[in-house]
Amino acid sequence: MAEISSLGYIGLGVSSLDEWQTFAADILGMQVGSRDGDVMKLRMDEYLQRFLLIENGRDDIMFAGWEFNSASELEDYVAEIRGKDVEVRELTDDERALRHVEKAYAVRDPNGYDHEFFFGHGVAQLADRFRSKVLKSGFVTGELGIGHILPFCKNREETLGFYENILKFRLSDYIREEVAPGMVVDASFFHTKTGRHHSIATAEVPDYPRTLNHFMLEVADIDDVGLAYDRVAKAGIPVALELGHHPNDKVFSFYAQTPSGFNFEIGWGAIVIDDNTWEVKSYSQMSDWGHKRH
Repeated sequence: MAEISSLGYIGLGVSSLDEWQTFAADILGMQVGSRDGDVMKLRMDEYLQRFLLIENGRDDIMFAGWEFNSASELEDYVAEIRGKDVEVRELTDDERALRHVEKAYAVRDPNGYDHEFFFGHGVAQLADRFRSKVLKSGFVTGELGIGHILPFCKNREETLGFYENILKFRLSDYIREEVAPGMVVDASFFHTKTGRHHSIATAEVPDYPRTLNHFMLEVADIDDVGLAYDRVAKAGIPVALELGHHPNDKVFSFYAQTPSGFNFEIGWGAIVIDDNTWEVKSYSQMSDWGHKRH
């Protein structure tokens, strides 16, 4: 059965590449792979790009790129989606070249951004290995992908049905918490076959001004969470959630604001799911300690 391997890249529409270039390298610890006109590519490892930024003023997610282990598995997956009467388009030569992938298709999410499915991501030459200006360790990527995204949805049932029945994401768990009197956040978390606790999560927030709430990057050393927190404080970047710990994926992390207004999370210690033993649970709080809101 053809399934997604991992979250391979994301595409963001932003207002200022200049602000993002400094932020990505000096705060997050990414490496600028290239910048040409209104396009900038950011690296986290040996891949030629993990974040594709386009200066268009959207300040929101444009697409999420999901990686497959083989070209045949990708084709089988696309055929299966088309068999469910979902419109699938093949990316153009220019679009594939921009993403450094061999083969790619896309479908539209019910919430207005694209899910892209690809095989054959370009990697850098050995002499051009990934270099971070600030990380003590590195990012946890590989077969687990780049981390996760949390796009909000406008219609929960439609979105969950799309993720589970069309895209075939695997349900990890739920968190339902009353974050303010009468306001309950009902979040669902999904993983792919390689088992990162969640590569995508969502919750229904109809009046949120954009789709993307945050993206998460995992680091290999707990010190890099604290060091990033210090960099954020020194730079005067607004913190959304202070240092804390999640009960479901066991991540120690904090959240702060990107130059585009949505948040990022830098974390350490995420669990990897073994579907042979995993039990789906429902939690009553987003954090079991910390993550004080600002």
